[in-house]
Amino acid sequence: MDDGSRFHGAIWRSMCNNGNCVEVASQNGWIGVRDGKNGESGPVLSFTPDEWRAFVEATKNGAFDI
Repeated sequence: MDDGSRFHGAIWRSMCNNGNCVEVASQNGWIGVRDGKNGESGPVLSFTPDEWRAFVEATKNGAFDI
């Protein structure tokens, strides 16, 4: 997790469901994810492209289903 400084000036894309939003951006070889409610003031989870692909694949396969 970082303070989001590596994503300064990045274009964030939002995905919302019932008022809960997640924002994702890609910049300088990193993928950032943040809570849409906090925007620029909140922390950012940072992933390398390989880590991001693994996360997306695991999500599609139900690894995080409750």
